[in-house]
Amino acid sequence: MKEAITATNGDASIFFTDKADETANGITNRFLNHLEYSLIKDTNTVQEWDVFYALALSLRDRLIERWLRTQHEYRKRDVKKVYYLSMEYLIGRLLANSLINLDLYNESYYMLKEMGYAMESIAELEPDMGLGNGGLGRLAACFMESLATQAYPSYGYGIRYEFGIFQQKIVKGYQTEVPDHWRKDGCPWEIKRPQINYRVRFGGEVVQQQQNGDDVIYKWVNTADILAVAWDIPIPGYKVANVNNLRLWEATATDEFDFEYFNSGDYVKAVEQKNISENISKVLYPNDNMHLGKVLRLKQEYFFVSATLQDIIYNWKQDHDGFKNLSEKVAIQLNDTHPALAIPELMRILIDIERMDFDSAWGITKQVFSYTNHTVLPEALERWGINLFEELLPRHLMLIYQINDLIMKEVAERYPGDIMKMRKVSIIEEGLEKSVRMAQLCLHGSHTVNGVAELHTKILKEKVFADFEELYPGKIQNKTNGITPRLWLLTCNPLLASLITEHIGDAWTNNLKELRKLEGFLEDQEFKDSFYEIKNINKKALAKHIYRSTGIKVDAGHLFDVQIKRLHEYKRQLLNVMATIARYYAIKDNPDGDYIPRTVIFAGKAAPGYFLAKRIIKLINNLGDIVNKDPDIKDRLKVVFLPNYSVSLAEKIIPAADLSVQISTAGYEASGTGNMKFALNGALTIGTLDGANVEMAEEIGEENMFIFGLRSEEVTALKASGYDPRRYYEANPMLKRVVDSFINDAWCKDEPGIFAPIYKSLMEDGDTYLTMADFNAFLEASAEVDALYKDKDAWVKRAIINTARIGKFSSDRAIMEYARDIWNIQPLQLGFE
Repeated sequence: MKEAITATNGDASIFFTDKADETANGITNRFLNHLEYSLIKDTNTVQEWDVFYALALSLRDRLIERWLRTQHEYRKRDVKKVYYLSMEYLIGRLLANSLINLDLYNESYYMLKEMGYAMESIAELEPDMGLGNGGLGRLAACFMESLATQAYPSYGYGIRYEFGIFQQKIVKGYQTEVPDHWRKDGCPWEIKRPQINYRVRFGGEVVQQQQNGDDVIYKWVNTADILAVAWDIPIPGYKVANVNNLRLWEATATDEFDFEYFNSGDYVKAVEQKNISENISKVLYPNDNMHLGKVLRLKQEYFFVSATLQDIIYNWKQDHDGFKNLSEKVAIQLNDTHPALAIPELMRILIDIERMDFDSAWGITKQVFSYTNHTVLPEALERWGINLFEELLPRHLMLIYQINDLIMKEVAERYPGDIMKMRKVSIIEEGLEKSVRMAQLCLHGSHTVNGVAELHTKILKEKVFADFEELYPGKIQNKTNGITPRLWLLTCNPLLASLITEHIGDAWTNNLKELRKLEGFLEDQEFKDSFYEIKNINKKALAKHIYRSTGIKVDAGHLFDVQIKRLHEYKRQLLNVMATIARYYAIKDNPDGDYIPRTVIFAGKAAPGYFLAKRIIKLINNLGDIVNKDPDIKDRLKVVFLPNYSVSLAEKIIPAADLSVQISTAGYEASGTGNMKFALNGALTIGTLDGANVEMAEEIGEENMFIFGLRSEEVTALKASGYDPRRYYEANPMLKRVVDSFINDAWCKDEPGIFAPIYKSLMEDGDTYLTMADFNAFLEASAEVDALYKDKDAWVKRAIINTARIGKFSSDRAIMEYARDIWNIQPLQLGFE
């Protein structure tokens, strides 16, 4: 039977058919064709990688057909679109999720089975796409999937990095970084568009020319140019015909090589410019501790937004005259400050190329952009030195000065004589080295600014950007983050997904609040037993993975205590390590005591230049080496660090977790989404009231979580009163014993003194993130965990409640709020016939 896609209003004048899927053998036919004609393989030469690649290409065929139809409908109907700009997309693997979203998993599973291949083994071959690092990129990936599932007209834009952040290897306990060459064997999902390319310029100078009397036009000349070439990745929605687009830019030279140098025999010099140009998209987040690293980082950011804005404007001009109604059809979302240069870049295009006056261009720009803030940490709010800006982007610096002059005049009129107010809201920061503050640029140049959790937004309004909240009342609003249930339950935990669907139907896959119906089964013993057994199956699978990747044997009967996230002091992996040391000491002191066996699992990467975070990784591994081999412990405590944390690794860990550790210092975590993923999969949370934990506690109930520690306002008050970590150290013998172990070399007999910097950070450098202050409360909460875990029925009930009440935290809900409150866009659902 033919499957055609038409718009929901019944306009079928233009349609397409999934040609190769006209029969039940459709996916098989495509698969075999790709093996033979795309990969040039026969039954004698085919390898498992070829099977993966051919299956992915077969799915891509289906996606391309739907993608073409989707883009045609968007253009024909001239719908308003959102353009999502993010330097990161932590997509992970696409095969399993695409099979599920296209409803082709079962058909493909049995096709491979008949050929002698296991779907699970084939899916494991796919490398994670190296397009992101942490929560920022994972959120962007969830949002792209939800935008497609809900049929919102949207495009994602980013950079096609040749190397990801890095592959993490653990060598003698230390993190070492090796290149993440994720594309070395090819990526079947991406489509090169060589005809879509734009010239991006750097350096040079700006010259003024008189035109028509008093009019002055500016020309940016003598620039060093590179080309941005488009690569597209189709993003399917779940069981909808819509397929949206993620466009990534690759940097290439404007000329492949200098023929003059080539002819003279200087072959290295001949390709030098090509190599320099391609460095821009070479690696995610170059080390910017040195000047050249800063130059490359700023070049990356401008390269990305310049190509993107040129693309948006080019497509706009195909169907529209003028720019007065640009904001009626175009919404541009800046995911953090990395794409902030899009604001002056649009101004440059409108003024210098389209010959618009400054005031009109500024008015349009402010109506088009919106900005998501992801941090309250001052060091994470980007600043760029004026000298570097002038060196690379002289015209943009002129425009930023002009924008800032306009704003300063407005502020001076509203707050006469208030120099401090002007300094706080100025885009230009004065100091030893003047700099451009990108967050301030976004706050002035956007019509809406949002935080990503209620507490985070409150801190933005009352502390970080209080002057902007006063200057632009109502501009800052909240949009709590969310996760896609299609990946974080349906794909990664199929057994639990099937159990849920069996009992409440499958509407939860598109409306996560349907999970509330699970509360009707809290007294259903068969359901509870099945829920518990699925968790055990997942724990056994993780135990096998742990053994394969680390050589450590763990018992699936242990409580799996999990903290997986980027290593940073404010996330307080150190607090978890210290509590684990205290548990170890307690068992050593009383080996005959009654202890709940616990496996403490860590995973996460530290930034290459972040010394203390890397030293904490070393501490975790050394602690594990000692604890795991200590005969006194008798397997009642294990410590595991899983290397090279990624989306695909998270998909293995999260379904197996009993306890989700979310213990950042209150007031420092913007939101977090790992907390949501764990709860969705039936893990209980031990955590502070920080980020989205606050709202999770409201939805799930504090009584179904283990909430501890200082609240945000208490953190502020304690610091203001003169926090003294030594007071806690002297008052708590166990805390003193744990902290002293860092300088008495208890965990590093062969490398004396290597953990002294950790001691120093706690005792001499002020314990910035109040680890000492929350230590005892964390131990008390952990004791509550042990007590509840002894009661299997009570634990399972709370686990089910966590899953049932997590519905608010779907990325579908978040996207609907963005669409309604910020972007003002409507879905265009394409239907099947």
